[in-house]
Amino acid sequence: MKAVPGAGSQRAVIWWRRLIVMTRKEMLQLFRDVPIVAFLVYSFTLAIYITGNGIRSQLHEANLLVHDADHSISSRELIHRFQAPFFRLNGQVLDSREGLRRLDRGTAVAFLEIPPRFHEQLMTGEPTAVQLLVDTTNSANGLSVASYAGRIVARFGQESAFDRGGSFGDSSPDLPLITSDHRVWYNPDQNEAWFECISHLLRQITIFALLLPAAALVREKERGTVEQLLVSPLSPFQIMASKVLAMTLVILGATAVGLFGVMQPVFGVPIKGNIWLFFTLTALFVVTTAGMGLAAATLARNQGQVGMMTLLVAAPMLMLSGITAPMEAMPASVRAVMALSPLRYFIDIANGILLKGTGLNILWDSVLAMAALGASLFGFGLWRFRRQFQ
Repeated sequence: MKAVPGAGSQRAVIWWRRLIVMTRKEMLQLFRDVPIVAFLVYSFTLAIYITGNGIRSQLHEANLLVHDADHSISSRELIHRFQAPFFRLNGQVLDSREGLRRLDRGTAVAFLEIPPRFHEQLMTGEPTAVQLLVDTTNSANGLSVASYAGRIVARFGQESAFDRGGSFGDSSPDLPLITSDHRVWYNPDQNEAWFECISHLLRQITIFALLLPAAALVREKERGTVEQLLVSPLSPFQIMASKVLAMTLVILGATAVGLFGVMQPVFGVPIKGNIWLFFTLTALFVVTTAGMGLAAATLARNQGQVGMMTLLVAAPMLMLSGITAPMEAMPASVRAVMALSPLRYFIDIANGILLKGTGLNILWDSVLAMAALGASLFGFGLWRFRRQFQ
């Protein structure tokens, strides 16, 4: 038999047309699901705004209580140094026991106690000390309070020592003086909202990349239409790829709304790198993560089950991939396991493009690792889908 001229190109056109029609069908089905659409809109708009305004990991206006038993110029000077934005003076007490009670009740985070003769001992060079009691129920916040307070008191003691021997600013050239000069890169104002907004955006992209394709596949099972799709001219790859492609387009649109509608105009989050590279690699990450969701969907029978399986996969990824805590702070075993998490590499990619302005010449290893994981996970999900109906 002679090959029909153009038959191969005609088959390719039909193949792509079927994929486009199926993708359009998946998007229509998604937008008819009002609860998921409402959750999607909230997650990429109002939730980003709340996270940027409300979540702080740095010390901010910690309530400080003071018991000043000296009432001297030195004690007042020391108290005055505990100022915003790190501390907020919550009043003074006449009895140290009242300060302990306030700590127990949680109305103060730190209690500073200045002893009698504090000024006299400073001026005569006698050893003296102040006591700071810190509520470390929240250990991270308590350690920050103790660290900032220690630096304030150390600076005060250093200046007092210089005052006894000469001016701090015009000290003798024979006396050594060491100063610390910090240079902050990429976020010079140390705007915490930038990090929190980007972290929340990555969390939502991960959750929906797992949830939406899996829910779309399970929806076919619940409605009994998956068998109809399998006996149609569609291949299993087209069935799965259309769901991933549709949900990828939706997530990219939601990401654009969050980035250009909330993060940039409200919080001034910069985009120093190539924005098209960011969205291209975001699409790669969504496809990579969708493979996990599709594999979970082949094991689930309804959307409730796929939601629980998605939570089982998403929780370790979000907690251990580097958003909540840096990877360097985790045990070696956790770092080895998280090498299989695509989010670990996407965090470096997103922060590198948005805040640092880096390109593929630096991010190539993360992109390559994420692409390899994506091919493996999507292939595993496709294998599970085919095996389920054999």
